Amino acid sequence: MLKTITVAFALSLMAGGSALAACAYENKVPIKAITSAFPAYEVIAAKMKECGNVQVELDQEVRTKSAPALAANPALYHISSVHNGTIVPLINEDTIRPLDDLVAKFGQDLNPNQLIKIDGKIVAIAFMVNMQHLMYRKDIFDDLGLEVPATYDDLLAVAEKIKAAGIVDYPLGATFKADWNIGIDFVNLFVGYGGEFVNADNTPAINSEAGLKTLEMMKKLAEYMDPEYLVADATFVQQQFQQKKIAMSNFWASRAAKMDDAAESQVVGLIGTAAAPAAVAGGIPAVMFSWDGFAIAKNISDEEAEAAFRVALEGGDQEMVEENNDLAIWLINGYKPGEMAKGAIDTMQKGAKPNPSTTWRGLITDAIEKNVVEYMTGKKTAEQTLEAIEAGYTTSAREAGLL
Repeated sequence: MLKTITVAFALSLMAGGSALAACAYENKVPIKAITSAFPAYEVIAAKMKECGNVQVELDQEVRTKSAPALAANPALYHISSVHNGTIVPLINEDTIRPLDDLVAKFGQDLNPNQLIKIDGKIVAIAFMVNMQHLMYRKDIFDDLGLEVPATYDDLLAVAEKIKAAGIVDYPLGATFKADWNIGIDFVNLFVGYGGEFVNADNTPAINSEAGLKTLEMMKKLAEYMDPEYLVADATFVQQQFQQKKIAMSNFWASRAAKMDDAAESQVVGLIGTAAAPAAVAGGIPAVMFSWDGFAIAKNISDEEAEAAFRVALEGGDQEMVEENNDLAIWLINGYKPGEMAKGAIDTMQKGAKPNPSTTWRGLITDAIEKNVVEYMTGKKTAEQTLEAIEAGYTTSAREAGLL
C-alpha cells in the first residue's frame, strides 16, 4: 500500500494532458452521494451536481453513516467517499461493487495509480492524498525569531515562547474533538513514538511505552490550546487560524488553501507549511497519511452504478483540479503543487507512514477514541486508559473473529 500510494503521489506531480469539458456526461438517472465535508469534497460535489439529477450530502460523520446506509437493500446512497480506513467495513460487509468493468468502459483518463485494489479487484478510485502537517504563522515566527519545530519537544518550546509574547489567544491548535478526531491525533503520535498497534496474532499492543509517551505528550500540548479543545474539529481549528487566534497546528493538508481565502480569512499570505514534527529526534514525522476517493454501492442496479461512476468521475476530473489546484494534494492529472503543498510533500519525503487498510485498524481506533478523552479530563490515569483501550479492542476483535 505504501509503495502504491507514494508512486501515485509522485505521478500526480508529473501528470499532464488536456482538460475535460464541464460535465461531459448528461445524467438521466437519479443519483445520491454522501461524502466528507471538507473543502475538496465540496468542489467535487458541485461538479457532480452539474451533471444533473445528483444529490450530494456533505457530512463529517460519513465514516459512521456510510456503512449502514450502503448495507441497506437497495442502498441509501449510490456513491460514498472512502479512504484507507473507512473502506474496510464496506469490504468486510460486501456492500461496494468492484469497479473493473466501469473503469474499462469509462476510466481512460484515470491515472493508473488512482485505482485502489483489494485482492486484485478495483474497489475505489482515489482523488487525493490527505494528512496532517505543520501549519504556522510566518509573521509571528519572523517577529519572534523562531525556527520551525522539527520535533514535538521543539514545538512545545516554541509554544512557550509564543505564549510569553502574548500576541495570540493560544499558541497551538489541534483537532482534539472528543470523537474520531482525537483518535487520529493519538494514532499519529503513537506511530511517531514507534508504537505497534497489534501483535502478530492480532492481540493488542497499545499498552506500551509508546502509548504512555503519546498520552503524556497530548496532555502537554493541550496546555497551550483553547481550554475548549475537546470540541475542536477541523472547522474549529481552521477558523482559529483564519481569525488569528492561534499561531500553529499540525493540521489537515486539505484545509491549507482556506487560509488564503480572502473571503473568510484574515491570514492570507501569512501561513507557512512544513513537515509534521517527529515525536523523537531523527524519527519519521508523527503522522499517517491516507488516500481519499469514492466507492460505488453494490445494492443498486447496473444502470445506477454506471451513472454513479460517470458522475463521480466528472466530479474529480482534470478541469476540477485546474480550477481548484491548491485545494488538495490531488492524484488527478493536471495537478501542480503550490506553496501550500510544501508541508505535505516534506512530510511524505521524510518517511510518513500510510494508514493501513485492515480490520484491526478500525477496531483499535474505535477503542482509542472512546477512552482517550477520559485521560484528558483526568478521569483515568494513562495506565488505566491504555488498559481500557486494549480491553475495548479485545472485545470488538473477538466479535469480528480476529481473536
